[in-house]
Amino acid sequence: MTSEELLRQMIDYLEAERRDKYYLRRKVEGRPDYGDYSLHDKWRALINTRPAWPISEDYLDLEDDYLKRWRDQEGTVSLDQLEPALDRIYLWQGDICRLAVDGIVNAANSFLLGCFIPNHKCIDNTIQTRAGVRLRLELNDIMEDQGHNEPVGKVKTTSAYHLPAKYILHTVGPRIESDRVSPIRQNLLKQSYLSCLKEADRLGLTSLALPCISTGEFHFPNDLAAQIAFNTVRDYLKKSGSSLQVIFNVYLEQDLHLYQDLIDRLEGEE
Repeated sequence: MTSEELLRQMIDYLEAERRDKYYLRRKVEGRPDYGDYSLHDKWRALINTRPAWPISEDYLDLEDDYLKRWRDQEGTVSLDQLEPALDRIYLWQGDICRLAVDGIVNAANSFLLGCFIPNHKCIDNTIQTRAGVRLRLELNDIMEDQGHNEPVGKVKTTSAYHLPAKYILHTVGPRIESDRVSPIRQNLLKQSYLSCLKEADRLGLTSLALPCISTGEFHFPNDLAAQIAFNTVRDYLKKSGSSLQVIFNVYLEQDLHLYQDLIDRLEGEE
């Protein structure tokens, strides 16, 4: 079966499912039909907006095939392909979904079910899409057991499913709603990173990729966020005795330069 045929069958399933669910029989103002999307983007939009309903094995077989092809097409990047910037610290620019490491961190929202905005470019949406629908279902089970939204600065761990990593560590960073970043929110960002580092060690992971938590959609200033992340990781590795290898994963050129400057500055002091 071609990738196009896989997409068409998945779209047919998801559209039929939407028609069958009771709340979609009501008129929903402004709900798009995704008619102008490519097949891939239409499928992604449907899966992004799909609640954590049970799903058939027939659909999962189709998704398994398609996501494996997508991963193979994108290729993976392992730790031994990267050059360390400092002792046990790496800096890599690219798609976190390509990293074949023990764990990657997802910058999640407090519902912890992923981003529901169709084809949104945030890391949460990308990870949910590339990992597959099982990820949202596992997170839904976790959140139903918990019974309340995820607090800022904590962590939950899931399988990585179709990603080349072994685990995904989900953390909610602080959201900034003014020009001033309070000490409380700075500490909450630190706690997000610390929670992930401690969880990685608890699980016995040897490598962990950290994104730029709370920047972008949560409006934490990139320069301050980089400083907090860098200092937190350095202090943790130095004081905890951890052998964890940490990858600072950046996407934007701005963040690449910020982290590189922090690394260069530290090397200049040593």
